[in-house]
Amino acid sequence: GYRVWIDFDQMHGNVMDAMAQAIDQSEIIIICMSEHYRQSNYCRAEAHYAFQRQRQIVPVLMQKHYKPDGWLLFLIGQLLYVDFTKYEFVRAMEMLSKELKAIHIPDINIISVQPKKDIDIINPNISQSSPPQIFFDNILQWSQTQAHQWLLQHKLVQLSRLLNDCDGRSLVHLYKYIEQSQSSQIFSSLQEDSLRRISQ
Repeated sequence: GYRVWIDFDQMHGNVMDAMAQAIDQSEIIIICMSEHYRQSNYCRAEAHYAFQRQRQIVPVLMQKHYKPDGWLLFLIGQLLYVDFTKYEFVRAMEMLSKELKAIHIPDINIISVQPKKDIDIINPNISQSSPPQIFFDNILQWSQTQAHQWLLQHKLVQLSRLLNDCDGRSLVHLYKYIEQSQSSQIFSSLQEDSLRRISQ
């Protein structure tokens, strides 16, 4: 079973502190999408904090004919959502349960990207190659599947959906781009790509 926290009956004292504490103590955040949700400043702050804390986000659609837009569209990106307006409640709950269980399935094919280090014997006369270079040499050989698995292993679910066509070489290029760019440029590029993919 799941321990569920719902903000309208679990908040005491400062609302923002209560929301932040709940997100910090949660593994998964279910976003109930509707026009009212998108217009709520509290909901927006809560969702952005969950994204920032790299929590798993599972969107569910609660309002008929509503299509996410604005900040909500950017936040959910390419995430699949459960449409409670399209299916019977029991069927929609089954789909939601399946989505929640999928998040907890461990991936046994994840490849370690950190080089093993010998901590017992250290010879100062032997020059050692720097870990970042070894890391990049390995990552350049990654397939799309390996890159996707690495993103999931590091709880970057939203990015894994957005970068599902990227291999290791592409991730290295993205890393170098991020190092050399302003954060506003990066967010703008990701938002444009997200909107382009959704409109296809």
